[in-house]
Amino acid sequence: MSTDGEAQDFLKISFDQREAKRRKSSLVPSTRPETQCFVHTVLEHQRGHTSIEDVALSNEGLAQKRHIDKDPHNNLDQVHHSRLLTKKQISDLTLGIRELSKKLAQLRLQLRVRNVFILTKANDEKLIGYSSEVTDWLLSRYSDINTMKDHKLFNVQGLIKKGPTHEQRLKWWNVTMCKERPQTWDIVLALGGDGTVLYASWLFQRVVPPVISFSLGSLGFLTKFDFEQYPVTLSRAFDEGITVSLRLRFEATVMRSQHRSRSGPKDLVEELIGEEQEDNHTHRPETTHNILNEVVVDRGPNGTMATIELFGDDEHFTTIQADGVCIATPTGSTAYNLAAGGSLCHPDNPVVLVTAICAHTLSFRPIILPDTIVLRAGVPYDARTSSWASFDGRERVELKPGDYVTVSVSRYPFSSVLPLDGTRKDWIDSISRTLQWNSRQRQKAFDKNLV
Repeated sequence: MSTDGEAQDFLKISFDQREAKRRKSSLVPSTRPETQCFVHTVLEHQRGHTSIEDVALSNEGLAQKRHIDKDPHNNLDQVHHSRLLTKKQISDLTLGIRELSKKLAQLRLQLRVRNVFILTKANDEKLIGYSSEVTDWLLSRYSDINTMKDHKLFNVQGLIKKGPTHEQRLKWWNVTMCKERPQTWDIVLALGGDGTVLYASWLFQRVVPPVISFSLGSLGFLTKFDFEQYPVTLSRAFDEGITVSLRLRFEATVMRSQHRSRSGPKDLVEELIGEEQEDNHTHRPETTHNILNEVVVDRGPNGTMATIELFGDDEHFTTIQADGVCIATPTGSTAYNLAAGGSLCHPDNPVVLVTAICAHTLSFRPIILPDTIVLRAGVPYDARTSSWASFDGRERVELKPGDYVTVSVSRYPFSSVLPLDGTRKDWIDSISRTLQWNSRQRQKAFDKNLV
């Protein structure tokens, strides 16, 4: 959701920093000021109406009323992370996201779309052809839209020859632009399957433009639109407006153990919840990722099983001896979590799913926790081998003994565009259609003549 040019704020839920409290003194807070989100401005504008109906909202008028942070040199890593919040602040945060999503589902947002981000698989020639087709349609249909995509099979010269202004309007994106200038794009077109949608979440770690996902994959839990109808879908989205749904994401931070001159053996449990938890120098944050599906800590290339300590808030839950552990969002319940034997979970549920991967015990059952919890999964100092962490299947990093990963709810949800006519596939229908959930031949009825 954006305005003319680069006028787009962070899509996030804000909290009162005056009550911010660090959960562990070794975690480093941020002093970066927060900005108001465009969605919040929409809701403030909507409070003047007597009922919540489909309303066409003008971005151009709203842009004059809100504070906009357009500095591309801001350090986006200096953010007050949700892992530092109190229990009440996280509860208010998750509640705010759910209430915001419910209200947005009843609003129609009229966007002045000028920059379109096209995303697809770079090694799939069929999808590249579809991308070229969509680009040609956009350039011909909307003269004020700039479309961004770069690939050798894209037939750039062929597209340029079709119009005198096509060369100036056709531009290229890169990962750096997505990180530093996400407000450049007004909308994202994802052509592919669920993996393409996950890649969009990885590209836009904080600001997420509304994503229209066209189904060109095998499953399609996250893809809402049929590609064959893209001219109708895009025309309605640009002319009539869009309805947005917010998918909860998690914030995961890699914490590295720091060398200390203190003598004696180290204990990860003592450092996190024991007598040493107030030590300012036990760990330091390294990288933070916002994930849509899951965080996985596993044994990696090691031939032996991993040993992982699992913490929830200020409590030691258990010691896991398994191939690994999967910490999934409700959206990710049908991904790695399902393959590891975890529960299916409706994406609207406010929960965190924890599932062991090939646990060396019969009693480690999958567990569902509230999304107000801050989880930590770490490698104990006496572990035989290191473990490895991955985030939505990307950014795989090694966790050496003493390192751990924190997982908590993110203030940057993933904004997905929904069909205006409400004909999208229901979640139950999706698992029945793609996973054959509870599919069996119906039992025959009794023969009434024999009763």
